[in-house]
Amino acid sequence: MPVKTSKAYLTVLGVPEKPQISGFSSPVMEGDLMQLTCKTSGSKPAADIRWFKNDKEIKDVKYLKEEDANRKTFTVSSTLDFRVDRSDDGVAVICRVDHEALNATPQVAMQVLEIHYTPSVKIIPSTPFPQEGQPLILTCESKGKPLPEPVLWTKDGGELPDPDRMVVSGRELNILFLNKTDNGTYRCEATNTIGQSSAEYVLIVHDPNALAGQTGPDHALIGGIVAVVVFVTLCSIFLLGRYLARHKGTYLTNEAKGAEDAPDADTAIINAEGSQVNAEEKKEYFI
Repeated sequence: MPVKTSKAYLTVLGVPEKPQISGFSSPVMEGDLMQLTCKTSGSKPAADIRWFKNDKEIKDVKYLKEEDANRKTFTVSSTLDFRVDRSDDGVAVICRVDHEALNATPQVAMQVLEIHYTPSVKIIPSTPFPQEGQPLILTCESKGKPLPEPVLWTKDGGELPDPDRMVVSGRELNILFLNKTDNGTYRCEATNTIGQSSAEYVLIVHDPNALAGQTGPDHALIGGIVAVVVFVTLCSIFLLGRYLARHKGTYLTNEAKGAEDAPDADTAIINAEGSQVNAEEKKEYFI
């Protein structure tokens, strides 16, 4: 029988090795330019490398592909350049290798960043309106890496004037009871191996009686309103009196002409000149 043959082409996939990240040296100072390189060898065809930071992919990277010594597989590398700041401290940078030989399960390498930075300082008072005779706590909130410890408190550019009444405990300045001499500018200074930073708080001690007067009723305003009401009332009474006086009824004090010989008052009115015509004008009104 004649021999029949068939030909097939076999492609062997090269599985990429676990990637490695290089270029990181701890710690990194804030503001420095960091360059990380991720490399994997033995892939066929060449593997794909992707970078992620805070679960967000970084697109602007460099990619390099080289043949291995056996001329059958590839070594692939990718370089990531970025400038670090304090928000990068503790962030995980991930290099992910994708390849068809990995059965949809990519290989990853991770590098956690450690960034050192100068302290940031903020002073927080225990009350927004410090009052005379009451205590006050000023908290110096400082953040930095390495952590600054301890902090330095000053007043108006010099040392605290009353150590018995102004007690420093850790990052807190405790003033046991306030008086007007405590008014001034308080400064908190924090220092670590990277640098130094400070914050200031201007203390104004308020008089508790003045604050109570501000929140209580305004007696001057009330007195003014009462005075206006009294003035308007008096003016109203005066105008009403003038009106009534001007409209008061007219009384006849002299006998009407032609009434001298009348035997009585009624006859005199009847006999008076014009009595019939002006009878309406001779009426009396009593107010």
